[in-house]
Amino acid sequence: MTDWDRVRVLWPDHYGLARGKYVPIRLAHQGANHCVCVFALGYDRSMAPAPGAYLLEGLPDTHVSFDAADVRQGWDDDATGVVIGDLTMHGEPLPVSPREALRRAVAGWEALGYSPKVGLEFEAYVFNGNMESPRPYDTPRSMVYGTGPGSDPAGVITSLVRTAESVGIAVESVNAEYDEGQFELTLEYGDALAAVDDAFLFRLLARESVLTATDSAGRPLGLDLTFLGKPFPGVSGTGIHVNLSLADADGDNAFSDVSGAHGMSDLARGCLAGLIHHHRGMTALAAPTVNAYRRLRPGEINGYWANWGVEHRCAGNRVPSGAGPGMRIESRIGDGAANPYLLVAAVLQAARLGVADGLECPDPLTADGFEEINTDVRCAHSLNEALDDMEADEALCAAVGSDVCANFVFNKREEWGRYTAEAGDEVVADWDAITGTEPLSQWELKQYLPYH
Repeated sequence: MTDWDRVRVLWPDHYGLARGKYVPIRLAHQGANHCVCVFALGYDRSMAPAPGAYLLEGLPDTHVSFDAADVRQGWDDDATGVVIGDLTMHGEPLPVSPREALRRAVAGWEALGYSPKVGLEFEAYVFNGNMESPRPYDTPRSMVYGTGPGSDPAGVITSLVRTAESVGIAVESVNAEYDEGQFELTLEYGDALAAVDDAFLFRLLARESVLTATDSAGRPLGLDLTFLGKPFPGVSGTGIHVNLSLADADGDNAFSDVSGAHGMSDLARGCLAGLIHHHRGMTALAAPTVNAYRRLRPGEINGYWANWGVEHRCAGNRVPSGAGPGMRIESRIGDGAANPYLLVAAVLQAARLGVADGLECPDPLTADGFEEINTDVRCAHSLNEALDDMEADEALCAAVGSDVCANFVFNKREEWGRYTAEAGDEVVADWDAITGTEPLSQWELKQYLPYH
């Protein structure tokens, strides 16, 4: 730490945004205080008395602390370290902390003798940086699985990946995705908390790297990057796919069983049963914005349906075709704007509840997934409806954490209310009729695009 003169101390808020402070290196051991009423804030800086945010109790502080060994090189400059801290109040973990919710989810599996392993796949668009009229990055030679200057003529994705690697965030792969200006960015698999910490930092680094990118003469490129689920009408949405497996006491993949159907163990089947059973209950945590429900539609190759399939991208949960160390469950429900801590906590807890409750795993999807589906259970069609489903799933909310879920639901109800009150003529009256080709409201662009 002797080469750093400051530390960028960060922590995830209820939206998964990176809050924090720069702290001089000589004071870093003290941590930092922040007003806990951040957990009462909307994207527009409005405040409401959300549970656990203490708005009407004097707006006290929460304290963020960290282990000095966890500080890593930052990307601001060579003299700045970066670290993710833990939030406490009165010496106890802050109940509404998303990172604490993930710790509890990991601990739940560890109590059963398993270590959760997670790998996250991100999709994102590079765009022209205009928040009122965004257009995708001009890449006319791009193609699915494209690489090189045809997909990234300004080299901004190459630059951000190299920056991520330089600060210890391991990127497994990167390629152009389906539509122009869209990319897939996959991080390496690892222990659940460490993997999500890397994902949290990566999203911030990615946006800041592209936003500050310059040409060879040092002139700003005027580009930005967004993980928002549906930033552009009529083209593909962006998600976060959560790949999950469990390691047993010997470090072996407990999802793998050469004698099991499709190479899966009974444990894996129980986890799938839980994810399917709690599919609607976890939708709001996985898709937490008004905008997200423009993406979660049938036939869009995402986690719309409550089902699973072997090597089937139209299923809500996908598994590989044979036993071995690569056996995993890929949850495909996550929206690109999801809080990664709450998303992964929900995935882990839903899977654990499936095992704990002895739920039966249904048969896999074998039909095409477009015209023929093996279930009628699907995601909600609006944020408001998804919040109803979340509150109805009392077991999942209790597992994720009643305090963090109460804070989340309150804030998201307020967000829905602001949408319906402020978007005016642009409000979608019937979200069941959304096709994904409708123009985004200026409210959505103003609220979400600067932050996701």
